[in-house]
Amino acid sequence: MTTLRLPRAVAASAAVLALALSLTACSQSPDSDHSGGSKGPASALTHIHGLGLHEETLYVATHEGIYSPGAGGAPVLVGERRDDFMGFTVAADGTFLASGHPAPGGGGPSNLGLVASGDAGRTWKERSLGGEVDFHALDVAPGGPVYGYDSTGGRLRVTRDQVAWEDRAALRALDIAVSPADPEVVLATTESGVARSADGGRTFSAGAGEVLAYVSWGAGDALFGVSPGGVLFRSGDGGRAWSRVGPVPGGGAPQALTVVDARRLLVASGDGVYESRDAGRSFVRRMEVTSGSGEGGH
Repeated sequence: MTTLRLPRAVAASAAVLALALSLTACSQSPDSDHSGGSKGPASALTHIHGLGLHEETLYVATHEGIYSPGAGGAPVLVGERRDDFMGFTVAADGTFLASGHPAPGGGGPSNLGLVASGDAGRTWKERSLGGEVDFHALDVAPGGPVYGYDSTGGRLRVTRDQVAWEDRAALRALDIAVSPADPEVVLATTESGVARSADGGRTFSAGAGEVLAYVSWGAGDALFGVSPGGVLFRSGDGGRAWSRVGPVPGGGAPQALTVVDARRLLVASGDGVYESRDAGRSFVRRMEVTSGSGEGGH
């Protein structure tokens, strides 16, 4: 069988286009996605937005609530809320942080702001910015500051107490990652490559290098990113240079990436959530997903 390879310039253009489409999907009004009923069969999850691990249990933030794998890897709803959890992260102390939109018919404002769970996603409480902000990406820096990418205003924001927020740089991004060694170093995925900040997100360099959809930083030398086409990359120098690891499994475009440590990572694609314990060289499927209709990851 002959394998056809795209010229580098064409492949790069395709990756930029894919990321641009993802960014456009992120900026759509929530009303376009939440005015009707369930999309697809009840067992289908239309999009996955975030991944987390707590006490060896996998948690998957989706368009229809938080899920964990049950028997045979089938998704099982955690708690009762079926909100569209967009930004999602698990802090070092086990607190779940999320943002997004309420479930159709759930009432309340269209944006959740920052919500938190102290019981592994079974119940949630509003922390701040309810009705004002939809964070499409959240990350917790060393020492506790929370960074969020505010999709409603196209701006990075940061808080130390999860209540009062400081505005940082305005940029067009899909995902963010904060260095586990330095809370002032922040990366953002953009249409022109990975943008870097060394001052806590107040300013960013122009995007450069690999065009990546999602990035996650598990250790100082274990920064991973996945391209819009589903190729996993690793950087050992904070995102200045990237090496190709290989394709991630599953169908369709990648939907989320979380790096646990230097060797362990989680990635979501069109047919499930996969885990690697050897830095991305091999994967096993942790949760099976039957994708419904929808515009994709975010």
